Amino acid sequence: MTIRILLADDQESVRIGFRLVLDSQPDMEVVGEASDGREAVELARALAPDVLLADIRMPRLDGLEVTRQLAGPEAVDPVRVVVVTTFGLDEYVHTALHHGACGFLLKRSGPTLLVEAVRAAMAGDTLISPSLTVGLLRHVRAAARPWPDRPVEALTARETEIARLVAEGLTNAEIGARLFISAGTAKTHVANVQRKLGARNRVGIAAWVWGSGPTE
Repeated sequence: MTIRILLADDQESVRIGFRLVLDSQPDMEVVGEASDGREAVELARALAPDVLLADIRMPRLDGLEVTRQLAGPEAVDPVRVVVVTTFGLDEYVHTALHHGACGFLLKRSGPTLLVEAVRAAMAGDTLISPSLTVGLLRHVRAAARPWPDRPVEALTARETEIARLVAEGLTNAEIGARLFISAGTAKTHVANVQRKLGARNRVGIAAWVWGSGPTE
């Protein structure tokens, strides 16, 4: 199945870059582009894309309102929205996720994470730029949300080490460099940790480490 993607960003150069990355994937196709938020909403309703990649700061309607209208609880035909922006302010991240976004990436995250975010959205998961993990976790702690008492399945020593590095906000590539393993191997370990903890994303891993996870 081909994943149909709509791009919404007021910078043409950004849309061109995203299109080049996504159209190069055998299972992805960019079906439309919007240069402002209102056009994004209109095109999303007309084209019914599988995933919308939306910037935050756009003319006429910002990306947060676009997300609310298309992915929020009042959306008639919800669209999977991944917010991709230059600005990683905590308030933006919290609001986007609250409005139903299924991903939040910084534009500097690179093409690999962009592709992963689209695939995660299709799988019903939430991908968040690793560098935003710590900030999100502070929000979770402030809200006094409960921590899981123990993993669904015990972590190995290596997985425990990986979990600690995720809690520091490191990317897969940075974890690989720290532990002298490939980024792909790090990614596999992170996925295994998520499964064993029953965590939806990296924030869930970090929450477990900070709340009731292993101590030195």
